[in-house]
Amino acid sequence: MSNTLKTNQDRVVEMFLACKPGMPRVGLGWKVDHRGTPFLMPGIGGITLNVQVGDPAFGLAGDHIEPGVSCTANAEKPNEFPNTSLQILSCIGNEAIIVSGDAKGEKGVVIGHHGGSEHIIVDFPKEIKEKMTYDDKIQIRARGQGLALTDYPAIKLFNLDPALLEKMTITETGDGKLRVPVTTKVPAPCMGSGVGRAHVAAGDYDVMTSDPDTVKKYDLDKMRFGDFVALMDHDNSYGRAFVQGAVSIGVVVHSDCLLAGHGPGISTVMTCPKSLIEPVIDPAANIADVLGIGTRVS
Repeated sequence: MSNTLKTNQDRVVEMFLACKPGMPRVGLGWKVDHRGTPFLMPGIGGITLNVQVGDPAFGLAGDHIEPGVSCTANAEKPNEFPNTSLQILSCIGNEAIIVSGDAKGEKGVVIGHHGGSEHIIVDFPKEIKEKMTYDDKIQIRARGQGLALTDYPAIKLFNLDPALLEKMTITETGDGKLRVPVTTKVPAPCMGSGVGRAHVAAGDYDVMTSDPDTVKKYDLDKMRFGDFVALMDHDNSYGRAFVQGAVSIGVVVHSDCLLAGHGPGISTVMTCPKSLIEPVIDPAANIADVLGIGTRVS
């Protein structure tokens, strides 16, 4: 299991980061979906009260919905300091603590980061979100960037808290490979918006869901927020690229989308340009089930 894997976590640096909830980002006017139909509905950002990690990523009356609380260090300049530091150093599984307001002292968990909006997404229990405002301050206990597998140098880790890695029930095959539980295997042609991005230590990229037959064939519409999924023939080592035999593991961080080239967003946690990662289907391979938060299947 993953707690037997040797890592450098004793050298991983921990830092406090600061952020606060970001208002929903809605532009004026209609958007047009991949079929040419205009729509107007909720999207990126906000304190999303009735959606949380573990819930279905499909079927919502929304586009690019971020479950939980979408956080930023600078809403006015999302691509500049200090929000760049928040994006790159926050990792999935990091502890978040509310340090002001009526919900002061309550804890949540970072469940991913969304490129484009440049938010990190934090899961809090529904009753805690009801107490929150957009003036609340949140402190992230950031650790994970720089984490490495000592015995598997070809397999790179990103955006992953060491404690979450230990709970992922990863097993060693004995012949240089790792078996990683996932809910879904995504074929390479389905990866869309975000392909070619120069690095993966922030943001996400989307599983395109505009072809109904492909969605049905690979059960893509069964994905939940927080699912660990395998991106087949995709290497994320130095950017997001198609490489035959490569496998990347990521986490579903936002909902299905109506726009062309888009769909559920995936934040990368593990990648290898060779076939050293063997994804194994497990319906409970989700942050909610692994950490005991949100909506669980078990």
